[in-house]
Amino acid sequence: MKRSTFIILCLEGAVLSFNVAASAAIIPSIAFDFALSQFTVGKIIWLYMLPYGVAALFYGPLVRAFDAKKIELVCMFLFALANLLAGVASNISALFTARFFMGLFGASVIPLGIILIAKHIDAKQRGRFVGIFFSSTFVASLAGLALSGLIPWRLIYLIPGIAGLILTVLIYFYLPSFQKDTSVFKINYLSTFKDKQVLAIFTYIFFISLIYHGVQQWLGVYFSTRFMLNQFFISMLITLTSFSGIFGEIIGGRLADSKGRLATINLGIILMILSVFILLLKIPLLILAILMIIWGLGWTINHAAVSTMLTDLPQHHVNEAASLNSGVRFISGGLGAALGGILMQKDYVLSFSVFAAGLIVLNIFSKKLLKAR
Repeated sequence: MKRSTFIILCLEGAVLSFNVAASAAIIPSIAFDFALSQFTVGKIIWLYMLPYGVAALFYGPLVRAFDAKKIELVCMFLFALANLLAGVASNISALFTARFFMGLFGASVIPLGIILIAKHIDAKQRGRFVGIFFSSTFVASLAGLALSGLIPWRLIYLIPGIAGLILTVLIYFYLPSFQKDTSVFKINYLSTFKDKQVLAIFTYIFFISLIYHGVQQWLGVYFSTRFMLNQFFISMLITLTSFSGIFGEIIGGRLADSKGRLATINLGIILMILSVFILLLKIPLLILAILMIIWGLGWTINHAAVSTMLTDLPQHHVNEAASLNSGVRFISGGLGAALGGILMQKDYVLSFSVFAAGLIVLNIFSKKLLKAR
């Protein structure tokens, strides 16, 4: 793979990720502008995640039959337009529609990036390239979160909209054709799930993602209503989860190799459980900041270890596994965000207790669920 090709893949990941985390942080600002409940506006989270998760399931198989360049060219252009629509939305319905299409077309980036790396990078170097690829998404997400506390919320969508249009031009001129990789369109999910290890891993991914997003996507609302923090402090606190995530991915990957996949997975969950329970307390801002770092580390250490476990799967599952990784995480994440909204409208103690209990159950049964090959 040429360096320019890989740079374009990383830029796609960055444009995609710029407002993924920031959208949760700007819910209070959007609600204020449209004079709506924060829980109503909070639908922008799962209205993005659910279509993303469903659409991601098709991009892996699609790249078998169609040139990956053409797929990315069309999807990035439409993703950019959806961001621009969100940035100029005059009402919540327009914003909801834009978020739906952002998820639908943005879902192409991660599966195709993983597939192209798997097919065009030597096995001994794939880990390094995958790490850099996902690091670009965390850096962009961190930038978006930091800016969400400083600039009007509309710019959080306008910036990737404009950047996406520029990137579309770069894709057209500099991304090479992958037509030689194509064969026929086929979906092998039934065959893939006959592998018990694949089924077990993605069952685990479903529940861990549901729980994480059930908490993460409502932190902005929680900080606003429980701690009475303004947009700047809300954004800075959530930014810490992405900042720590950059290091958590690296730490998790190294520990997965040295201490084992399962031990690292459980270390991440333990940190997450600790964070959720302490969140229930009325703690000072400084402690809250430290807690967000621990929460981000826990999630990404777990994520890195589970992702490493995916690389142990047979190579003939790569297209389906790449799509499933995004699809399952975002479908379950969207469901988690919706469930979190329902629970937190009732009672914060109830919602955090339910999610903490779910993490404890996953930690108990992870040894049976995630058996190494």
